[in-house]
Amino acid sequence: MTRRQLLRAGLVAAGGLAAGRFLGRWWEGPALARGNGGLPWKEAQQIVADTVVPSFPDVIFDATDPVYGAVGDGTTDNTDAFRAAIEDCSGQGGGHVVVPAGVYSTGAIHLLDNVDFHLEQGAVLAFNGNADNFPLVLTRYEGIECMNHSPMIYAYGQTNIAMTGNGILDASGTRSWNVGSDRAGILEPLVARGVPPEERIVPKYGHLRSTFVEPYNCSNVLIQGITLRESQFWQLHPTLCNGVTVDCVTTGGTFNPNGDGCNPESCDHVVIRDSTIGANDDCIAIKSGRDDDGRRVDTPSQNIVIFNCRFQGPIGGVTCGSEMTGGIRNVYAYNIETLGSSILWMLFVKSNTRRGGYARNLNLDTIRGDNLRGPWGFAQMDYAGQTGDYLPIFEDWYISNSTGDRDPRVFQFRGLPKDSIRGFNVSQSAFTNIADPIDQYDYVEDINFDNVTINGKQVWR
Repeated sequence: MTRRQLLRAGLVAAGGLAAGRFLGRWWEGPALARGNGGLPWKEAQQIVADTVVPSFPDVIFDATDPVYGAVGDGTTDNTDAFRAAIEDCSGQGGGHVVVPAGVYSTGAIHLLDNVDFHLEQGAVLAFNGNADNFPLVLTRYEGIECMNHSPMIYAYGQTNIAMTGNGILDASGTRSWNVGSDRAGILEPLVARGVPPEERIVPKYGHLRSTFVEPYNCSNVLIQGITLRESQFWQLHPTLCNGVTVDCVTTGGTFNPNGDGCNPESCDHVVIRDSTIGANDDCIAIKSGRDDDGRRVDTPSQNIVIFNCRFQGPIGGVTCGSEMTGGIRNVYAYNIETLGSSILWMLFVKSNTRRGGYARNLNLDTIRGDNLRGPWGFAQMDYAGQTGDYLPIFEDWYISNSTGDRDPRVFQFRGLPKDSIRGFNVSQSAFTNIADPIDQYDYVEDINFDNVTINGKQVWR
């Protein structure tokens, strides 16, 4: 029997695979942050406490062991080697698939139950241009379910999974096949005809890009320590998941349109902490499905906590929508600041009467948005000029202990004549060197300011 056959038969201890090289020093990423970072809301503290962070047996599966054969030479295709290591790790009860320093060309990596895929310092996963290495999987493209080429890191229906370490994920090699953005021409006609998701096979009709890291319908997920670069589309996209922790992650290094940083979609209990979110669109965009397909799935994004993070990108910081058909509620953002070239809007909420949905109970505290290129907070119910029969609901937003300096304006909100934004509350906040100190509120009801100043002058509402 080969070593792998012995392993599968349970006749060789899984920890025996190169254990001498890794045992006792496998964790070279930053220590997993604990605690709640001083969150000022009891509800947010409880969400953090209730979000299960996965743990794994202290068993090591070295991907470069000859039984798997991964080679970090930048050219060898390691897709099969990584798949074998993950299958053995999960099949033996779980543990850590460890990738040492090197550049590893690979296709899609599909995580399985109880597997931590761990990149040591100096390890680079270079996702390659062989489209066959990215098989069709169920995914969501801009809020519509379909069958498309696999994201670079993917899992479906798995529990207790992680992508960790100090390594780098690089998607630049996927440019040859990872193209396309015609959602309206490819997917929307299929939805209108009632074609089920498993028959919406994207390559039959054209091309749509794949996201970078996407656990789908998973529970107890950890994404920790890694750096993402050269994404061709959304970077982190947990979808229909319960219990997601994003910790000490760096996104960015992409010049592609729609290169959002982190987009939890139709997820419950998500914690995004201690991370640097760079994007070529929205930094964090909370979503819950689009139009009729979003109403079919009908699952909100809820109980989301974001804290101790830094944002840089051309559009929104904390964004809700525009794919919010399933609804968004109970969002808490704390201790956020801009960096570098800053962003356009710190709070950005967007929907329309085709999308519908709701954005309820949004809470921002200790947020610093300096050198913004637009209003500190911007909301619109007429996004993209699309119309339909579904009035969105925007209500109960709270901003406190926050600042902004050298911004064009503080708030600009656009409700609709028969659909007002309701319940906007700001307290203990100061905005300085604002170019236009007159806020704009179109169809906004129940505005409450408490100890708020703009350019040193008290603002009363």
